[in-house]
Amino acid sequence: MSSYGQSANVKGVIKDSSGKGIAGVTIRVKGEAETVQTNTQGNFSIQVSPGSTLIITSVGFQEKQITVGQQANLDIALVPAENVLEELVVVGYGSQKRSDITGSVASVPKDRLSKIPVNNVMQAIQGAVSNVTVSQASSIPGDAPSVQVRGRNSISATTEPFVVVDGIPLTKTDGSINDINPNDIESVEILKDPSAVAIYGVNGSNGVILITTKRGTTGKPSIRYSGYGGIENVAHILEPVSGEELLKRYAEYARITNTSLYNGGPVRNQYEYDNYKNGVTTDWLDAVMQTGVIQNHNVSLSGGSENAKYFVSGDYLNEKGVLLGYNYNRYSFRTNTDFKATKYLSVGTSSFIVAHNRDGGRANLLQAAAMSPYARMYNEDGSLTQYPMYSEQLWSNPLLPTTLDPQRRQFNISLNGYAELNFGELYKPLAGLKYKLNAGYSFVPVRNNEYEGESVYNFAGLGRMTNNETQTYTLENILTYAKDFGKHHIDFTGLYAAKSKYWQQAIATGEVFPNDALGWGNLGAASTQKVSSTADLYRTISQMGRLNYAYDSRYMLTLTVRRDGASVFGRNNKYGAFPSAAAAWNIHNESFMQNTKHIFSSLKWRVSYGLSGNEAIPVYRTQFLMDSNPMAMNGLSNTALTIRTLMGNYDLQWEKTKGLNTGVDFGLLNNRISGSIDMYKSSTYDLLLTQGLPKLTGFATVYSNIGKIENKGIDLTLNTKNIVKDNFNWSSTLVFSRNKNKITEVYGNGKDDLGNRWFIGQPLGVIYDYTKVGIWQEDEIASGANKGWDDAAQAGDLKLADLNADGKIDDGDRSVLGQTAPKWTAGLTNTFSYKAFTLNVFINTVQGALRNNPQIGGASDEMGRRSTPAALGYWTPENKSNEWRSLGNHSNIHGYGFPSNASFTRLKDITLSYTMPQQLVEKIGVQGLTIYASGRNLYTWTNWLGWDPEARDITRGSTNDAINYPMVRTYVLGINLSF
Repeated sequence: MSSYGQSANVKGVIKDSSGKGIAGVTIRVKGEAETVQTNTQGNFSIQVSPGSTLIITSVGFQEKQITVGQQANLDIALVPAENVLEELVVVGYGSQKRSDITGSVASVPKDRLSKIPVNNVMQAIQGAVSNVTVSQASSIPGDAPSVQVRGRNSISATTEPFVVVDGIPLTKTDGSINDINPNDIESVEILKDPSAVAIYGVNGSNGVILITTKRGTTGKPSIRYSGYGGIENVAHILEPVSGEELLKRYAEYARITNTSLYNGGPVRNQYEYDNYKNGVTTDWLDAVMQTGVIQNHNVSLSGGSENAKYFVSGDYLNEKGVLLGYNYNRYSFRTNTDFKATKYLSVGTSSFIVAHNRDGGRANLLQAAAMSPYARMYNEDGSLTQYPMYSEQLWSNPLLPTTLDPQRRQFNISLNGYAELNFGELYKPLAGLKYKLNAGYSFVPVRNNEYEGESVYNFAGLGRMTNNETQTYTLENILTYAKDFGKHHIDFTGLYAAKSKYWQQAIATGEVFPNDALGWGNLGAASTQKVSSTADLYRTISQMGRLNYAYDSRYMLTLTVRRDGASVFGRNNKYGAFPSAAAAWNIHNESFMQNTKHIFSSLKWRVSYGLSGNEAIPVYRTQFLMDSNPMAMNGLSNTALTIRTLMGNYDLQWEKTKGLNTGVDFGLLNNRISGSIDMYKSSTYDLLLTQGLPKLTGFATVYSNIGKIENKGIDLTLNTKNIVKDNFNWSSTLVFSRNKNKITEVYGNGKDDLGNRWFIGQPLGVIYDYTKVGIWQEDEIASGANKGWDDAAQAGDLKLADLNADGKIDDGDRSVLGQTAPKWTAGLTNTFSYKAFTLNVFINTVQGALRNNPQIGGASDEMGRRSTPAALGYWTPENKSNEWRSLGNHSNIHGYGFPSNASFTRLKDITLSYTMPQQLVEKIGVQGLTIYASGRNLYTWTNWLGWDPEARDITRGSTNDAINYPMVRTYVLGINLSF
């Protein structure tokens, strides 16, 4: 400043109309370079001279100018902008004013990102954005939820959206959304429709999630600490039967199967008998469960000058799960920098390092739930029994895995940078022309080591080391040009990009060790050793052009085309072109709408149509490949080459999705009511599916472009300001989504694929089964009512409908009973503010989903050999249930899957926060202080019989049946502190 010697430090707080502090407001001294931003509580501090003018700007608010006198503290209220659509929104390779966006782009509410303590940003999105389905099928610490945008549009390809962080793709690097610390995130945008996703071409077929992390700002350094700690417990315990009830089930099982109980009863096995005689019982669920503990600590430092800005953060997350041995530690470090090297050249970085640690032996919930309360936990020498219900050997001790100490480590080292050249600063006629180079490198090593020895009754010993490694290089050349001609505006974006991903894996296994002390650390000591390795290379090249045109902020047009080439396809079809077009009309800005401004704050209509693609297959599947195998010939070991059973196909090409979207954005009564509604329809064709081949070809299968799928649905977002008072505000946000997909063609011959459950005219993911009509009763069997219906049926068996009336129950009596994906979802957020207090209540609902229930169906003939849920009943001659079958092995000989309604409504989270007033904050010498209490997964309304309708429930004998994990309820206390 020219009069810096006379300047003084002026402090202040900037609030909205409710008196709540606004974060991220920019305060600039008019005519000077000095600029600062408010902290999370709306506080700021700036050096100014008396008589200077402060220019205050913030997205969604009208600009305000204040002349500074002799006052040292300012209390400033901002007025909401008439049109909130003027805010800038990230749209991929740039940003646009929301009013100029022609596609369907959803922004995640800022409060969900900043005020909800979550381990993963997708948990904050769950239920808060229309037609973005976030499923937390696993609550295992460190597991990321699955995400779908507008349903499934592929059979064999992944349905996960493409995730981009600060312009560099995270997807297809083997990185995880868990690698991104939620505290570092500034904004999240979700691209849904053909026009919005077209800029990402083949990567955009399942939607695109754009994550922007925080960056430095001009002004003095700002230190922020965010931390929370709390406890976790099981949200709902599936209570097992009592010891008394289990004895009744044992007796009924013995009667109906005509078998004997151990030593005359009343239990089935030797270990149970001993404990029963001695009056010893064990609560096995309690034995494997514990109170979970979670804590997170984040420290960030940001600041900078006009020419150099920085944001640095470090984060530590620790979670001790609700099951023994489920532990998770995450350490992350991020640095974002921006440097203005010259007036025409800017450079910067967006880099992070994260380490995940999931070490430890884990208790087995499935085994624990099956244990009889009379089962024996320990041997006489204090060691864990192998089979607690011995001589029953179907179920092993759920605590045995806790004696192991496997390593599960994963890292992500991502070094990303950019350089931007502004040609307008070099040569004025080129104003608006910029070139940007984005470069990214990620290194993702994964290490899993394990050893099983005497503690789990493996007396020979088994050790294994598995190492995976992925290296990904990304290079993007981006050319942009923007120009205004009177009322006309154009901007162009051009892209040329290349990506390379190299993956390798090495597995070493040893069996029969001299002792357990060596473990995996010396596999060479094993008598039997085996080593295997594999590697692959994936590459893409892309070109893209996008043209935006706007006239008088009324009419907008977007034209995009992208051309992608990928190494996964054969030499005849490596490249695919994906065009799209979109238009929008800001009706609100028309002259004939001027008399309605008191009603319509904003009104815009959008329409888009476009084509996107999907690779859907791994590398090398289009080629004719061979395997090497050892072969003994003439007493010597030789290597023989054999042709794989998958035939190559050089003509294979991309899956393609063409889609139409139309939508309306609106604001009413000075935006007291605002929102958007979108309707869409898409068709995916040339699906990449494996097709069976005649044996005479020498091959079993081949990838072909066959099959079609249709998707259609509706997105609705409604925001309301219900009460706006000086000290009290109440606002609500409702999101609603409905999606329906169906298969319109499978193999081109009009026939279904029964084995894969693909039916023309039906959704992807259906329940195809018999129709249950009740339970066969004794009088029905005695009268022969089952004859010509289900001849083999006995009393207590399931009664299934003979749909085709052919006198027998067989595959012809199966039909589509429902779909596994929900028919509709919704979320409701209510926010109440009273002075410095804010209460946020969020409820979400998932309706219309049908799932086979493993708790009912999985019991099968195990019902008389294990403990079962107390809610699971059974038929007896005295209890003539028409709902529950008998305990006999024959009661479900047709393999009915027991499909059940998996709909639910969940009180997802409640957060109460208190922001300390400025006068109190100053007394303790900090810039801002907020404390809060939050609860997550507090209550669920559902008719589902099980641990949770959303959580996976893997039955015995299935892959990964050892990692069943219940849904957890979390309570935390947190603090946000800035200096």
